Amino acid sequence: MPKTPTYDLIIIGAGPAGLSCALAAEKAGLSYVILEKGSLADAIRRFPVNMTFFSTPELLEIGGIPFLTAAFRPTRVEAVRYYQRAAAQYGVRVRSDERVDAVRKDDDVFEVRTSKDRHLGRAVVVATGYFDRPAPYEVPGSDLPKVLRYFDEGIHYFERRVAVVGGKNSAVETALELHRAGADVTLIHRGPDLSDGVKYWILPDIQNRIKSGDIRALFNARVVEVKPDVLVIDQRQRVEIPNDCLFVMIGYDPDVSLLSDAGAEIDRETHAPVHNPNTLETTVKGLYVAGSIAAGRLNNKIFIENGRLHGELIVRSFTSR
Repeated sequence: MPKTPTYDLIIIGAGPAGLSCALAAEKAGLSYVILEKGSLADAIRRFPVNMTFFSTPELLEIGGIPFLTAAFRPTRVEAVRYYQRAAAQYGVRVRSDERVDAVRKDDDVFEVRTSKDRHLGRAVVVATGYFDRPAPYEVPGSDLPKVLRYFDEGIHYFERRVAVVGGKNSAVETALELHRAGADVTLIHRGPDLSDGVKYWILPDIQNRIKSGDIRALFNARVVEVKPDVLVIDQRQRVEIPNDCLFVMIGYDPDVSLLSDAGAEIDRETHAPVHNPNTLETTVKGLYVAGSIAAGRLNNKIFIENGRLHGELIVRSFTSR
């Protein structure tokens, strides 16, 4: 039976942060493997179809590879293709459709068990992002098929009565896209107004759509029950509104179970793994975090723009030993 190789780095997640680790490892001559439960840049692939990044291309670049786009700001498709080209240029091979089930450390070697195999490594980088686990939404009827936690594109909902829960960027952008696609849109938010964090170039658009009545907005309101054809809303008094589909866009929770099960300390308030910001190493020696998962629930602190720099810090820390 062939002996299982021991890699220098095992990288979990093939998004921009995970790829940046792979490219830095490649430059340093380290052995590594990338394990990805989906496909390369899978989270970006699942972004809304017509999404355009606010970041300019140079702020999304990794490995010193230029990112050329047709317009001033890159689209979702352009970003996915760019990261695919970057991986191909460096000869990075991603083990796709391989879900990591457990990370364990025995002496100075990590064992990573997946849905397909077993891998050994001297260090492990967890770069799994935060997009996979929607924040809890415990409302009666929330398990109905019409309740959706991800938005792809609006053309499916032409002339349908659609509600969107939330008051931040994802909810606002979803509501606007649905309106442009011809849906009858109601925005429901528990706060008195939209979040202060709504992107400044989007805010006038949603405000004007609400003011004109193109999008109905219910503030200081919450859904208390989802029924097949209606929503029960609590807004000082309970009312029912006709409804065909409900998008719950209230954010996502980072899944830190791999890290906590491996012994890493997790901040109870932010759900962020406790780590050294200069090296990205957690409280378990040799176990690193990269990208947005390092911020836990404070996912507005780490974006592709700064998460893409994590690979160099991690590889520098590893090789300095």
